[in-house]
Amino acid sequence: MSLDSFSSHRQDAGVKIDPARVAVIVVDMINDFCKPGGAMVLPGYETLVGPQLSVIEAARAAGAPVVWVHDAHRRNMRRDREWLKRAPHCVEGTWGTEVIDDLGAQDDEIHVIKRRYSSFFQTDLDMTLKDMMVDQIIVFGVVTNICVRSTVHDAFFNGYEVVVPADCCAATGPREQESTLYDISTHFGVVSDAASVVRALRDGAFVENTTIAA
Repeated sequence: MSLDSFSSHRQDAGVKIDPARVAVIVVDMINDFCKPGGAMVLPGYETLVGPQLSVIEAARAAGAPVVWVHDAHRRNMRRDREWLKRAPHCVEGTWGTEVIDDLGAQDDEIHVIKRRYSSFFQTDLDMTLKDMMVDQIIVFGVVTNICVRSTVHDAFFNGYEVVVPADCCAATGPREQESTLYDISTHFGVVSDAASVVRALRDGAFVENTTIAA
């Protein structure tokens, strides 16, 4: 039996993005994960900024909402679940939880605080999206194999069509990036790139699902 005999039973349908039904979810593009002096910096965030901005600006031009997700942890918890596995980071109310200036987040856009990896877990994101009559989401940010992945899983479980532009995400390493994108494209959503997503938002182009090598 080949390693991927199970996953080979996949449906490669893409998705047609409707600006009236879609939102962009920007996951954890915050100082503690990106900027020098942050508590847990992922090197190379700069390569994501251009593709991310292109999608964000296209969404705004199309009238689609942009949602900014901030990881934030309260001080003096007896047992923060993330801090049992990861060094303390993203302390609530600090510079570390703020979206990097490069992306130009706006105060009147939607900002969601999360306490765990998933942007949906015990937040009001699902309710907010439903109130906006959104059932498609474009998800990107850092890191692909932890918070982006968890968010994509929960979005799928909650019935959303999910698109992930691969060049708008970074993982903890090349292996993790490829493996996570492979799993998303095979089981949870559509993996594409920023240029394709921008065309879809601007012109209504169909977004094809990228085949990621196993």
